Amino acid sequence: MSQRRQTSVKRLLRGAICTLGLAGTTAWADYSFVVEPIYGPQKAAEVYKPLIDYLAKATGEKFTLVTPKNYHFYWRDLRANEKFDFALDEAHLADYRVARFQFVPLVRTAERQSYTLVTNVDLQGKGLDALVGRKIVCMGAPSLGYALLLGFYPNPIQQPDIESSAASWRDAVEAVFAGEAEAAMVPTWLKDQYPNLTPVKTSVEFAGAAVSAAPSVPAATRTKVAEALLKLDQDPALSNLLLELGISKFVAATTDDYKSAETMLKGFYGYQ
Repeated sequence: MSQRRQTSVKRLLRGAICTLGLAGTTAWADYSFVVEPIYGPQKAAEVYKPLIDYLAKATGEKFTLVTPKNYHFYWRDLRANEKFDFALDEAHLADYRVARFQFVPLVRTAERQSYTLVTNVDLQGKGLDALVGRKIVCMGAPSLGYALLLGFYPNPIQQPDIESSAASWRDAVEAVFAGEAEAAMVPTWLKDQYPNLTPVKTSVEFAGAAVSAAPSVPAATRTKVAEALLKLDQDPALSNLLLELGISKFVAATTDDYKSAETMLKGFYGYQ
């Protein structure tokens, strides 16, 4: 074989190897899926693993679950537009992603979301005022529950003692039963599971939590994920996940579902 022909063959082989390498990279694209920290990292990994496994099986794509430590880190990363491909957020945070970083809402929970302040204390008809100066447990800022609780007490000199130490909304309820707090701010769907607690006030409703996609995610992948999530309730293996999240199914979402919800974040540090 001539020297010139050997050189041509080597070039062709190198080109083929590069092409295969690029194709392999595309086939193994790994999409990050970050979830709002309504659970601690360990519990979140347990709760959402079936969802990640389902998406991988239904779409043929690879997903990596990201479970932030708490709301402080979550809010910091959100404001910095830390690179995530998919996110599961409640209304105010979903709207922030859409308005600031052009995320595309794919689906939302079928149930609308509200929060209820609950207690086992005898309020003697005094309502919210009876809890001024008393301890109320809630998830950390800027969770939607925390933001709505602040709205219940607009007077700066008539405030409850808000403790954002709960690792989950269920933990907030348990703190009331354990006598560690007089009240808790929890999702209304969760309140309905504890008929022995007294509801003090229920907030306005928002569209349910949304799964959104970064603008960098290919349209074909966004479509596959949306279609899979819309059929998620048909998989019996996912029934426990739906029960844990307090939802029945996902439905299609639009940006209009969340318009202006981000205004709930105005009172928190770093909002712009």
